Amino acid sequence: MRDDFVFVDEVVSGIRWDAKYATWDNFTGKPVDGYLVNRVVGTRAFCAALEKARDKAAELGFGLLLWDVYRPQRAVDRFMRWAEEPEDGRKKARHYPNIERPQMFEQGYVATKSGHSRGSTVDLTLYRLDTGELADMGGDHDLMDVVSHHGADGVPEEAAKNRAHLCAIMEGSGFSSYECEWWHYNLKDEPYPDTYFDFPIE
Repeated sequence: MRDDFVFVDEVVSGIRWDAKYATWDNFTGKPVDGYLVNRVVGTRAFCAALEKARDKAAELGFGLLLWDVYRPQRAVDRFMRWAEEPEDGRKKARHYPNIERPQMFEQGYVATKSGHSRGSTVDLTLYRLDTGELADMGGDHDLMDVVSHHGADGVPEEAAKNRAHLCAIMEGSGFSSYECEWWHYNLKDEPYPDTYFDFPIE
């Protein structure tokens, strides 16, 4: 692992994580290339900003749960190969109910060059500090559908409020939002804006 990258949980206390692509619980249905352990890795600059986000979230009674930060380029390459494989239906209803696999790239839900591979982009959600339960966001991680867009119609009031909380927390901590995915934020002053890394998470 590069010197400027760290295991996020070792630097930012009080966060939770569930590295979905290291597990069978993701849109491909199996662990993804480059994710050898269920840990999240990011740049030190990312971690410094995340500490601010953690504190802002706590003021509202929330904690942060991270699904993905650094993503090896080999994982992105695996996504592209998977998109060309025959549909087996195992994950379609949950993750891409209204589109076909190749459309994930066409519609901006998955990128051939991902900001995650630069080490300062995060997929995350909120959980309640008093109960530990995940906040209602009106849709799960990697639900590739218009309902996941910021400002989407049909999102229940409580979920819309929680999305707004997350957005305010992250944008107030130096991150920019991504229109198509309520869970996706990128550090504005990222240290490697033009570099896509490929070391495995191990």
